[in-house]
Amino acid sequence: MPTEILMPALSPTMEEGTLAKWLVKEGDTVASGDILAEIETDKATMEFEAVDEGVIGKILIDAGSEGVKVNTPIAVLLEDGESADDIKASSTSAADAPAATDAPAQAAPAGNTTPAPAAPAAPVQDGQRIFASPLARRLAADKGLDLTQISGTGPHGRIVKADVESATTATAAKPAAAASDTAASATSKPTAAPATGPSADQVARMYEGRDYAEVKLDGMRKTVASRLTEAKQTIPHFYLRRDVQLDALMAFRADLNKQLEARGVKLSVNDFIIKACAMALQAVPDCNAVWANDRIFRLKPSDVAVAVAIEGGLFTPVLKDAHLKSLSALSAEMKDLAGRARNKKLAPHEYVGGAMAISNLGMFGIENFDAVINPPHGSILAVGAGLKKPVVGADGELKVATVMSMTLSVDHRVIDGALGAEFLKEVVTYLENPVTMLA
Repeated sequence: MPTEILMPALSPTMEEGTLAKWLVKEGDTVASGDILAEIETDKATMEFEAVDEGVIGKILIDAGSEGVKVNTPIAVLLEDGESADDIKASSTSAADAPAATDAPAQAAPAGNTTPAPAAPAAPVQDGQRIFASPLARRLAADKGLDLTQISGTGPHGRIVKADVESATTATAAKPAAAASDTAASATSKPTAAPATGPSADQVARMYEGRDYAEVKLDGMRKTVASRLTEAKQTIPHFYLRRDVQLDALMAFRADLNKQLEARGVKLSVNDFIIKACAMALQAVPDCNAVWANDRIFRLKPSDVAVAVAIEGGLFTPVLKDAHLKSLSALSAEMKDLAGRARNKKLAPHEYVGGAMAISNLGMFGIENFDAVINPPHGSILAVGAGLKKPVVGADGELKVATVMSMTLSVDHRVIDGALGAEFLKEVVTYLENPVTMLA
């Protein structure tokens, strides 16, 4: 039976993507691991590999198609001996499948309280592909089974022949009943649509007669808009502000860079900020946390995300175990991640995760600002420029110092005010006494 190749979820946040380029054509023979296509996600362009072997029988989605939903069939894979006629037959069987699977549910006697044995459920979330062998898919279709309700025992959870054979048609009736209950619930309890701004047509009418260029939103811009709107609407932000004197750090950095010059290493102020935040998360572990809807996850390692501006949006690559790495190692890793971020060559695991983020606009001369938390992070540190300012010393004497302003945006569901203040105090202490970061 022909196997549908589905639009994959290549990142945890991906709901749809652009099928940028096919690297195979109809009639090509492919093996597991062969590159089939290039797909643009919400963050990057990635290669999509074949899971099964076979022949590309039909390409369903043309190259360049935008907004292709995850799990949408994009091509059909044929096994040995199958032809285009099998694709048509498979389509006909699929169209008839719902009627066949509804029958057992309607025929069940009302007084029957003994549940039929069913395959163990393996819940599949939106955007997650079902991995099953072609034979398992064929058997499931013949039996009227829903693959989303079958647990796979093959490699990496793959559904194989034995999994399908151990299942019964009762599995197919369960999702149908659940769908019916959901529909009834939705009918009885309508939910209000979220508030939105004026439509594109309404805005266009406001600027009728004015000269403007219409910019189409790409996947990244749509994702940034959606996630940050969600963040400001759902996360109870509060803000903590501190100034930090950088003179000791600047002198220490200059000395280190002089000694590291032979190795081609040049540390930035941002490298010190990353290290200070990582060590502060260890000093105040309750701040090393993220919001998980109905609970809080407290992380043990210090994984720090850093915002990197790119054309059309931004990435937040994550430096994992930053508290364990030297300043020179953090500097090299940050340069590598930032360079690949600007070329949209980061893999999802390199920009997903972290307990907090750092957004530094000091190089643009911005003195201070408030950053928006990137969920599920518990906080984000906004860093401004270091400027020469008059300050009062410990002895009461007026002097000039290099002062940098920082604002910590905090999710109050995760971190309370006093706890956030303690964390920010630790960051300042490390930055004003940079040698302690080497201890």
